[in-house]
Amino acid sequence: MSEDPFLRWSLTPVINASGTMTGIGASRVAPEVRASVGGILGEFVEMDELQARASSVIARATGAAAGCVTACAAAAMSQTVAACLTGTDIARIEALPRVVGERRVLLSMGHMVNYGAPVDQAIRIAGAKVVPVGTAAACETWHLRAALERGAAAAMYVVSHHTVRENELPLDVFIATCREHGVPVIVDMASEHDLRGPVALGAAAAIYSGHKFLQGITSGVVAGTSDLVRATYLQHRGIGRTMKAGKESVVGAMAALELWEARDHVAARATEETRVDSLMQELADIPGLALARHADWTGNPITRVRIAVDPRAAGFNAWELAGRLGSRSPRIAVRDDLIERQEIYLDPCNLTDSEAKKVAAAIRAEAARFRDQRDGCRIGWSDAKAAREAATQAWRGDSHET
Repeated sequence: MSEDPFLRWSLTPVINASGTMTGIGASRVAPEVRASVGGILGEFVEMDELQARASSVIARATGAAAGCVTACAAAAMSQTVAACLTGTDIARIEALPRVVGERRVLLSMGHMVNYGAPVDQAIRIAGAKVVPVGTAAACETWHLRAALERGAAAAMYVVSHHTVRENELPLDVFIATCREHGVPVIVDMASEHDLRGPVALGAAAAIYSGHKFLQGITSGVVAGTSDLVRATYLQHRGIGRTMKAGKESVVGAMAALELWEARDHVAARATEETRVDSLMQELADIPGLALARHADWTGNPITRVRIAVDPRAAGFNAWELAGRLGSRSPRIAVRDDLIERQEIYLDPCNLTDSEAKKVAAAIRAEAARFRDQRDGCRIGWSDAKAAREAATQAWRGDSHET
């Protein structure tokens, strides 16, 4: 029996030029994290004690008073909201999603986005009532103050490339305004590098994914006030039981945070910049493709390659190119958030140098094939979007011989 999972279970290998997307495994788990997780898997440990040790690691890394580890960042959203509804009252924790008392949770309309599932659903799971604040393209202080004056158990702020940035309330203003009304703020920082900013601004809790930039295994990290973190951890006596973090997730998050603290971030950034330079050079002369260096939408220290496709000059649409790349073996995944605008992005953070060369070679080859076969610009965006929606629902779990 092969120890290679791709051979053993007939899996499709993927070259990840899209970043830290959960749908393809988020990130490569760092060797140091794998070693730490391997060391606990064959052992037993008191989970309360392990989480207490994790709290110390999280506090040191984030500047928070305390912390705990959840199954993932989405679970952390549900559990921190639940904590704001119940406090540490076990009877109220066990009663959820039935809520006694205030259950309104404020969320800017422009932050009511889908990260693979709706943000508001993660809040509603706890039994809360989501109250949209402002409009999709405008959240002003008077919108927030009006909502706060009607009462709230908590407010959620999402830092993500998915959110509407136009007329968005800055995080510091949002937190300060909520604190004036005694309302705790939970900040979703799942994909963000800044481990200290939200807590320093006064957030009651900040949430991070343990398996994106931190390069751990699947987990969520909650950093915040002692009271809220304790109430969040105690949710494992209620709805948190369905989304519990095992010993491997807790140790993986701890090891990932310690590795992040010790990481040479300047050197890592320089390596990624060199990779971007190489991609820019190797793709520079392809007809119909306009290349540019693109800074991260939320301010993370990442530069990506933006490829704007001119269908008339290139002979194909951006979604057709992405489709061809995704059909290769190994599959090449590109960042396609804005693909309907004829833009794709190449993210260097999970690419090796050799993989970056393969990505460039594949793009050159597919562009040439479109030109030679003259079979591009045949799928419009409406049909492409319909196909993507169908693919979302296509999974059946049918068994195949391996």
